[in-house]
Amino acid sequence: MAFHHIPVLLHESMDALAVRPGGTYIDCTVGGGGHAAEILRQSAPDGRLIGFDQDDNALRAAGERLAPFGERVRLVRTNFEHIADVVDRLGTGPVDGVLMDIGVSSHQFDEGERGFSYHHDAPLDMRMDRTQPLSAAVLVNEWDEDEIARVIREYGEERWASRIARFIVRARSQGPIETTGQLVEIIKAAIPAAARREGGHPARRTFQAIRIAVNDEFGVLERGLEGALRVLRPGGRLAVITFHSLEDRIVKQTFARWAKPCTCPPDIPVCVCGRVPLAEPVTRKPVRASASEVKENPRSRSATLRAVVKLQGDEEAN
Repeated sequence: MAFHHIPVLLHESMDALAVRPGGTYIDCTVGGGGHAAEILRQSAPDGRLIGFDQDDNALRAAGERLAPFGERVRLVRTNFEHIADVVDRLGTGPVDGVLMDIGVSSHQFDEGERGFSYHHDAPLDMRMDRTQPLSAAVLVNEWDEDEIARVIREYGEERWASRIARFIVRARSQGPIETTGQLVEIIKAAIPAAARREGGHPARRTFQAIRIAVNDEFGVLERGLEGALRVLRPGGRLAVITFHSLEDRIVKQTFARWAKPCTCPPDIPVCVCGRVPLAEPVTRKPVRASASEVKENPRSRSATLRAVVKLQGDEEAN
């Protein structure tokens, strides 16, 4: 399947980054290159972009799409949690903006053999980086029942997590669970019929939870945010698009901590901890897709954009 990706909140994210000619930018999840291409257009004639992705298909597609921009583009196969190390290694210095578009791309959902989707019967995989050892099959077949239940409950916010985990362990005792189709049937059997009729697909929350755990998505996001702040120049901007309420909470809380890092008790009239703000919000409220964008691209419905501007250099930071 040819790689395709519809960039979400394209114009809003460019505004949040305040893209300017000659700037240096990082697209942490370059995907099909949609956001990256717009950054390069708006930073012309000599703006530069570094694009990260851990998916080989995404990097190939981005390379083709961004080829017209020539040496202004550099693509790196890596997870964006390593952003600070990569910038140090490349010697690109502080950058003007960082964009993170968090989550699984449309292509990864649609590419059935990757195992992300409960609509396709495929090997249980769900790895964004297919070289890593932990896959959905390993999690489902080797983790203990309590840990599986915790993952489904915390990352999927699934009320039937304990029951689903129990059914998974019972099923695997008869033989390994190897496909998404098998897992879907187990989940359907675990959730009572009345509950299955409520809302969307009964496997949606469990598949989401397993994908998040397999790829350590929340840990990667936390480490990536800190690395992004480090590589920004003072006045540089970080824009983050999330598609999940728990991811958005991490971004919101991190940005709030950067803006108000003081740890003094509230009854002390003067700050004595010496912590000063590292960044301030660009967006006072989260930015969401317009009705017209949601109509054109339904997957944008859950997208949330937040952005901050860095206030100081590392030598001034706490």
